[in-house]
Amino acid sequence: MKFESVLQVNVPKGRDGKHKEIITQLLSDIEKLATGSALKIPLAELPDSKENVRSALSRAARQRQMNLATSSNDEFLFVWKTDK
Repeated sequence: MKFESVLQVNVPKGRDGKHKEIITQLLSDIEKLATGSALKIPLAELPDSKENVRSALSRAARQRQMNLATSSNDEFLFVWKTDK
């Protein structure tokens, strides 16, 4: 064979981007939100800019078919579930 073979258990599954940890935590928290509530995330605790985290969160939510809305001010990023 021209190319090396590996066991399937050693094949990476999915993409582990640099935002995976924070996005996984945010999505978990969002799923637990009561209707009419929003997450209030301090910008200082984000591992990257709010724009990059918001983009990564949007992509991940779209993959899970979750509808989210966001807002922010100088100190916090707010995220909540929407109907559409």
